[in-house]
Amino acid sequence: MERMRLLYVALYTVLGIILYVSMYSNVKPEMLHLKLLDESPTNIYSPVTIEDKESTKDKQQQAKDEVEDIYSLNTEYAQNQVDLVSTIFDSIQDVNKEYDKKSDDALLDAEAVLKEKKTMLETKLPKDVVRSLGQDTLLNLFQANDKQLSTAKDSVVTVVHYLMKGRITVSDVQSKKEQAKSQLVYTNVSSDVKKAMYDVAEFSIIPNVVYNRSETSDRRQTAIQQVDPVIIKQGQILVEEGQLITRDIYRQLKLVGLLDNKNTIQPFLGLLLIVIVFLAMIMYYFQQLKKGTYRTLLMYVITVSVTIIIMKIVSLFQKIEFTDLGYLAPVALGALLVRILINERIAIATSFLLAGTGSIIFNTGTTTAFNGQIGLYFLISSVAGVLFLSEQHRRSRILQAGLFVSLINVVVILAILLIKNNGQLETINLGYYGIMAVVSGLVASILTIGLLPFFEAGFGILSTMKLIELSNPNHPLLRKILTEAPGTYHHSVMVANLSEAACEAIGASGLLARVGSYYHDIGKTRRPQYFIENQMNVSNPHDQLSPEVSRSIIIAHATDGAEILRRHKLPREFVDIAAQHHGTTLLKYFYYKALELDKDHVKEEDYRYPGPKAQTKEAAVIGIADSVEAAVRSMPNPTPEKIESLVRNIIKDRLQDEQFSECDITLKELETVATSLCETLNGIFHSRIEYPEFNKRGDQNK
Repeated sequence: MERMRLLYVALYTVLGIILYVSMYSNVKPEMLHLKLLDESPTNIYSPVTIEDKESTKDKQQQAKDEVEDIYSLNTEYAQNQVDLVSTIFDSIQDVNKEYDKKSDDALLDAEAVLKEKKTMLETKLPKDVVRSLGQDTLLNLFQANDKQLSTAKDSVVTVVHYLMKGRITVSDVQSKKEQAKSQLVYTNVSSDVKKAMYDVAEFSIIPNVVYNRSETSDRRQTAIQQVDPVIIKQGQILVEEGQLITRDIYRQLKLVGLLDNKNTIQPFLGLLLIVIVFLAMIMYYFQQLKKGTYRTLLMYVITVSVTIIIMKIVSLFQKIEFTDLGYLAPVALGALLVRILINERIAIATSFLLAGTGSIIFNTGTTTAFNGQIGLYFLISSVAGVLFLSEQHRRSRILQAGLFVSLINVVVILAILLIKNNGQLETINLGYYGIMAVVSGLVASILTIGLLPFFEAGFGILSTMKLIELSNPNHPLLRKILTEAPGTYHHSVMVANLSEAACEAIGASGLLARVGSYYHDIGKTRRPQYFIENQMNVSNPHDQLSPEVSRSIIIAHATDGAEILRRHKLPREFVDIAAQHHGTTLLKYFYYKALELDKDHVKEEDYRYPGPKAQTKEAAVIGIADSVEAAVRSMPNPTPEKIESLVRNIIKDRLQDEQFSECDITLKELETVATSLCETLNGIFHSRIEYPEFNKRGDQNK
């Protein structure tokens, strides 16, 4: 058991290695030996889709720089400056009043008075404001009377408020100050006071448009977010033939992995994962295969390997300018062989495996690791071939399947060309693709027909040709049955007719059932006279034997037949049919005869065939047909009603005896078998026409 497990592991490993090696060169990153400021020897395409983050960052910075600083009008500035003007004039008036009350000395000079008033003013206004107004302005204001100060205050407040309500940038300040002077020139005050008014107005008019940091930041962030990432798309031309490799181009070549990829393992790791998935799929289907053996798996590995090798050889003839040669590969070969040699489910799974593998093997000239068009073409081509083949006479349909695959290939290629919509569907191109599609399907079927005999011979596969060869009456064993047991030979031919029709009715192999029936009773040739169909004009020897001896002789024909067939190296299917066609049924006649003689010491299991029970539908049907033919032949006047009742009783007895518990035949199929057997038997044992009396009298008179 451990040795078989190791063999299975070894086969799966071999298949995995073949898959990996076949696709290795197609996923290996391309190496470019280019230097900065070299001229590109050819057009270079990006093998991947990737974001150029550095270029994206540059575009974002450019978009950010294009957003100007945001300045907002501060409406509070107007009121603040109006309040400042009012405060200045009010403070001047207050200082004048306080000084007049405080000082009785009128002999002080003007400079001393101004100094003292200025000192008093600094207690009411910020020092920087007092300092900014200047000596002359303060002197003129301190010398003005209350009426002029009030008039000056109202005028300056009005002008400042009016001008400060609008936007005043740094560049606008001087013009606004000039505008203020022009509006104050008509104020009814002295020239000195008017000059002071100018100074206060100029001092009060300031820029009211301020830098809005948050708004500017938000707009710049919005501009950055609106910049689309710079994407280098797969298949995009990075540099054209003859173009100089600039620093930016060199950076992009390095970014997509065309320069510095010596140590990358990602493509190889990805390929390994794909191979593992393929193997897991195949392992799953083989575990579901009831008849899966080491030889079956070996046959599968060889089939898939041969197909992949053919695809790889075809791919080697591809060039960059000639990338569509993959349509010529006969990939349906693998699926057809697996369908014929194993079953349909594994053939469908194999179609997906070959399509996936082919899409990588034929990726030359594409900008991706997978050639989706060729993969779809391979998949539909393989599945079409698998679905076209039927269960019966599969070899005769192989060439037809090839023609059908060719037709499907043409349709798929035409669909692909139309979907491309490149506007270049010339007649010569359509003919070129059509020829490849037809050749692919025909070569696949021809190779299938040619390789099939090697698998049949090497792995003991029972093919249609082999069955036809074994059905030849001149075969030594058939001649042996005919000469030594002619009654058994005739019985076998009848069973063959019955079982073939019944097997074909339920989708089993009718040809296998027919030829297997020819040999199923070969064991009777050892003692032919002990079987009733060979007892012609002689007494029955069982009349002189005990039930135990008769039982041993009759039961032995199944094991003897299997031994004879095995010794003559006939197919395993024939050996199984010979051993299984009676299953473990009870030899009722001799069992009941033994009970009459010694009821207490007779065991039922001693009078049962050793089996095994039928393992296949063909063996089950042959067993039923064998019993039915013998029973109907012994009926004195078989009618359709009697035949149907007999057939159904025999099937019912075998069903109740659990003779079908080890094969996959269903109740519905057993009903179909019963119907088929009745139809065939009615054709063989039909009633003769009852002629009228006058015809008989007429005949007598002749």
